[in-house]
Amino acid sequence: MMSRSRFCRIAAVLILAGAAWLPAGSGQAADQIGIQLDWIVRGDHAMFFVAKEKGYFAKNGIEVTAIRKGTGTPDALRLVGNGNAEFGFGDLPTLQVSRSQGVPVVAIVAANQKSPLAMISLAKTLQLKSVADLKGRNIGVHPAGSTYVFLKALLKANGLAEADIKESTVSPPYESYLLLGRVEAVPGYLDAEVPELEAKAGGKGSLSILQGANFGFNAYGSGVFTSEALIAKQPDLVKRFVAAYLQAFRDVIENPDEAVAITVKAVPEFADKRQVLREQLQADLDDTFLSAGSKANGIGSISKAGWAATTETLVAQGALAKADNPEAGFDNSFVAAADPLKR
Repeated sequence: MMSRSRFCRIAAVLILAGAAWLPAGSGQAADQIGIQLDWIVRGDHAMFFVAKEKGYFAKNGIEVTAIRKGTGTPDALRLVGNGNAEFGFGDLPTLQVSRSQGVPVVAIVAANQKSPLAMISLAKTLQLKSVADLKGRNIGVHPAGSTYVFLKALLKANGLAEADIKESTVSPPYESYLLLGRVEAVPGYLDAEVPELEAKAGGKGSLSILQGANFGFNAYGSGVFTSEALIAKQPDLVKRFVAAYLQAFRDVIENPDEAVAITVKAVPEFADKRQVLREQLQADLDDTFLSAGSKANGIGSISKAGWAATTETLVAQGALAKADNPEAGFDNSFVAAADPLKR
């Protein structure tokens, strides 16, 4: 007959062995993570708040301890690369440039299937019909941000050099310089600055907008990234995070009004910007969230062809030195594992 002490020891081993196979969210301690945004809260950040509010992170064994606003994509990339946050959100072409400078980050979701970056002016002072219309104009530039990477690439793609424009260095939020007439145009996002500026400049039609995607800037827009170290050490955590994010992404696409309400609930100081947030989301719904690639491979997917095209755009236009491996810097396996097409 087995002794009581031996029985207890065997039972303990079996319990511990079983615990190792418990699914996320089954009572075990959740993984605590931080999320670093590229900027103040915008419409395309809604997925993080929806996933938290509706329990998608919790269901996947994740506790989000902080969703921190940022000061630009380059800073967000560095913070995630050095482990100050587990996941981040920002401009993916800038991620490629940062990787070439030694920042160890990897794109795992492309929220914007094409770039929402554009050149923006006040319609009453400057009509932008082609990139050539920028020649000789005073452009407000934040030299450390994703918009500067975009501006340099856009100019080169259209036969202009930086010397062909007047650059005025401005500090964020630089849109005020445009409204005050101190610069004639600024680079910005269709799903961020444009609704903000329209609200202050007189509504629809008050701005002249030239989207880079229509003038040679063939690239992904913003998306989710993490560090090389986290992928190597905790790939299951990355997989669960992406699964939660994509479930929220689907909800945002299907019910943007709910997404805005959840965002405002999480960040109440944005209550007076409810309409701006909604318009930011609509810009993405109309123009960037969905593509032939995402319809074929799932929302948020990153294809080898799409990533190579982004890299080639940056290299050809001088924003990025020649890439040794144009497929480095992204990992679509987590989107594929989440199988968003069947959600």
